[in-house]
Amino acid sequence: MLPNLLTLSRIFSIPFIVWCFYVEGFWAHLTATLLFVVACITDFFDGYLAREWEQVSPFGRFLDPVADKLLVSATLLMLSGTGSISGIHLIGAAIILAREIIVSGLREFMSEMQMRVPVTKYAKWKTAMQMISISCLLCSAMFPDIASLKNAGIVLLWLAVVMTVFTGARYLKFGIVRMAEFPRTEKQSHNSGAN
Repeated sequence: MLPNLLTLSRIFSIPFIVWCFYVEGFWAHLTATLLFVVACITDFFDGYLAREWEQVSPFGRFLDPVADKLLVSATLLMLSGTGSISGIHLIGAAIILAREIIVSGLREFMSEMQMRVPVTKYAKWKTAMQMISISCLLCSAMFPDIASLKNAGIVLLWLAVVMTVFTGARYLKFGIVRMAEFPRTEKQSHNSGAN
């Protein structure tokens, strides 16, 4: 299905984006930026087409957020490693990475209890803000003399951090409530099975 292929293309673009960071010059920065922006655009179209063509699948629901997290996390790490994100702003990048790991762990744990963690509209806005901020930071690497690009990227990064913390807290609250509702006998059998 085309929607799943678009999602997979987001994952396949990551090694090429990372490789561009190890190549000096304007064209390498431009390539990384274009690859990232195109990958972000596919994030909109894969979900849109899946709904329009009624091709929503369990595999697509699983893969879409994973592709987003991999794309954002890998690019954030490279921006941090090359100094585009530095100083106190590294804390913001670390918060985003930590949240993605925690929510992924929560999803895995909830799936073991056969419970689904729904993706909210706030989480989609959070992802969009992350992608926009990273796009600005990638552009600032191409045009280092334009300070406003990097400043905009940093401001948007911290807005993404606020949204990241907000959505992460909502997911954790949802998970804690569901865990409390989980039957005690099933908890015990699950724990005994894990041992």
